[in-house]
Amino acid sequence: MRRLCRRNGGAHVLLLLCWLGCWAPSTVSCIKVNTPPELHASKGDTVKLSCTFTSTSTPTSKMIIDWSYRPQTGGPPQNFFHFSSRAFHPQDGQFKQRIEWAGTPARGDASIALINASLSDNGTFTCSVRNPPDVHGSPTSHTVLTVTPKAPSIRFTDIAVLLAAILLPSAVITLILIGRMLCPKKQKHQPKSTRSPIEVTEGEEYGMDPHGAKVNRTTCCDLYLMDSDDEYEYYTEKKDPGLREDAESQF
Repeated sequence: MRRLCRRNGGAHVLLLLCWLGCWAPSTVSCIKVNTPPELHASKGDTVKLSCTFTSTSTPTSKMIIDWSYRPQTGGPPQNFFHFSSRAFHPQDGQFKQRIEWAGTPARGDASIALINASLSDNGTFTCSVRNPPDVHGSPTSHTVLTVTPKAPSIRFTDIAVLLAAILLPSAVITLILIGRMLCPKKQKHQPKSTRSPIEVTEGEEYGMDPHGAKVNRTTCCDLYLMDSDDEYEYYTEKKDPGLREDAESQF
């Protein structure tokens, strides 16, 4: 190794070790970070920025997790979240009080949640994980977030109230019209000719109707469609049939 360093210089040896890092775990450890390439969300949504990692070393208190953001319009990346034994949330800027720690380093999870996504959040989010002595491999990964305006939607409760306000009165009116068609309103009773109290018609002397006479029975529809005068006359006749005849004989 010393001869190689003298001939080619220390820089060449360092590059060779970095290139062979992931294939020589006994010499140099490596780490690999994964994030989804793209995420889509609507304005106002809570977006989980997923970040997972694999490391040949067990996570310790020396592990460091950083999240940075680069606007869609361009510019340098801005660090807004830091984790080292505990989470350090942003204290200012556009992500203040909008970031929640959702990771579990012991399980290889370094995710965070973005609350109330806005159109100004469009851009590239970068997750970086360092777990000494794992210093090589792919310690960073990028996610492009696209936030779009939320499409207007009508709530189900609004539709239900509107339908009820239209359909219920229509249904009631329809039922009333159908009832009147099936049960036509009966004609008012024609004035009966007065007769003497001692006049007896055929069949009354025996307390029964004449032979072959049909008895009209009042149906529910007739009762429902009766006028107030008809109802009084019907119930009076039903309680005391003789009372109606006495009243008619006085005219």
